[in-house]
Amino acid sequence: MRIRGDIFWKWSDPTLHHRTHDETLDDGTTMDIQVRLSRTGSTQMFIGVYAFSGMALHEEAFDTRPGESMTRALA
Repeated sequence: MRIRGDIFWKWSDPTLHHRTHDETLDDGTTMDIQVRLSRTGSTQMFIGVYAFSGMALHEEAFDTRPGESMTRALA
């Protein structure tokens, strides 16, 4: 279970359409990458890296990804 940090909770908005990519590394570290369209149509991105225990190691959110679609940003 992930222990989300402040950056995730400030970014989170379950009413917006989003796509997610989760990946687990050999040491149990997990990555959570999410992209969405804002209410104004901008592509936004969240990247979270979590330890095996679920503790947040790094979280970062981007309010805009100029020139990138959701698909391109997720890639």
